[in-house]
Amino acid sequence: MKVDLLTAEIGSTTTIVTAFDKIDTKKPIILAQGEHYTTINEGDITIGIERALKVIEKKLGEKISWNKFLATSSAAGGLKMTVHGLVYDMTVKASREAALGAGGVIKYVTAGKMRKSHLKKIMEIQPNLIFLAGGVDYGEEETVLHNAELLRDLPLNSPIVYAGNVSVVDEIKEILSNKKLYVTENVYPKVDQLNVEPARKVIQEVFAEHIIHAPGMEKIEEYVDENIIPTPAAVMRTTQLLSELYEHVLTVDIGGATTDVDSVTEGDPEIQSIMTSPEPVSKRTVEGDMGVFVNAHTVIDLIGENNLREKFENYDELVKEISPYPKSEKNERFMATLAEYCFVEGIRRHAGKKKHIYTPLGRKTIAQGKDLTAIKYIFGTGGVLTRSRFNKDIMSSIIWQHKKYPYELLPKDIKKIGYDRNYIFAPIGVISTIDRDIAMNILKEDLEFFDI
Repeated sequence: MKVDLLTAEIGSTTTIVTAFDKIDTKKPIILAQGEHYTTINEGDITIGIERALKVIEKKLGEKISWNKFLATSSAAGGLKMTVHGLVYDMTVKASREAALGAGGVIKYVTAGKMRKSHLKKIMEIQPNLIFLAGGVDYGEEETVLHNAELLRDLPLNSPIVYAGNVSVVDEIKEILSNKKLYVTENVYPKVDQLNVEPARKVIQEVFAEHIIHAPGMEKIEEYVDENIIPTPAAVMRTTQLLSELYEHVLTVDIGGATTDVDSVTEGDPEIQSIMTSPEPVSKRTVEGDMGVFVNAHTVIDLIGENNLREKFENYDELVKEISPYPKSEKNERFMATLAEYCFVEGIRRHAGKKKHIYTPLGRKTIAQGKDLTAIKYIFGTGGVLTRSRFNKDIMSSIIWQHKKYPYELLPKDIKKIGYDRNYIFAPIGVISTIDRDIAMNILKEDLEFFDI
């Protein structure tokens, strides 16, 4: 049997392969899905893919071939990055937004002129990519040139992306001629203006090159027909497609180790009028301490063990049985409690705040951070939000949070809550890189909404 398309979402824990057919119609179908643990530790990622394919073939009752194979990955540690800019609240912030939105894992950030201690830290991290920015276009030049000169002598083969002051591009190219250098548009070309999308695209290109050569990933080229993109970037792309359908949208992806939140909204005009600094329309945050498996014990600490003991009589047993695949309704309910905390706290950390400051003219209200007050549609993806029987309870917990935290810029008028019924937000994102219409048709078939 020949299918139109196969996608693989290669995670740090599991690999999920999905077979699609009739993708050139308005009603594409998912034929089957196979899952297996990711085999990067065995030195060959394709072993896990092959085993997931066998699951699909068993479900379909026959061998399959395909016309196209696409993949996303967060295995091999993702794309470790360090970010270096001029002013923390300006170019550094813009650089972070570009890196996170592209699916990067930011390990270290510096602002201003770098020193030997900074270089030592970079060497300890051994980043897959170094992101260098600084200065608005035709503005301050000295800092970014100084930083480039320091990076030039760093005994690392990590590629460098330059997204700073356009007026020194030629000098940057000359200074870093001994490095693999990618030059793109300035992430902060003017004061209070962010320009993160060009840098995001370049970071994803670097990721595709890096992942092919990562340990255990070398043979992936035998399968894929296009560049592999980071799974978080793919989910961001799907969230952007959702924004075309529903405008102000937010997606929460709860995994075993992290909770990612993606929002696409310009915010409320009233809030924008009191913002102290710009935020990107498309924003991603990742909470590395909140997950329902690898970081479950961290979440338990955040909730408070005593609080959970009051709610669950068999608390000790449930803690011992924490697993990505809960074996009973009690286990699933315990995991849902952890997920609810991740869901609400992830959105709260993503959101900005209103603050009062005192000026010679009296008290003034300002806003800082991402404004989510205009969000109307919230979506969930990831194992627990896709497969748990309690996913509605988990996601509905956000509805009244704006009343509990009135100074936080949380969603306050949610129209619908939906979820990724087939666990394919990442595949949809990578499909959109080659055909937006096909991705959109698959997305429409995938969405499931709750009554709220």
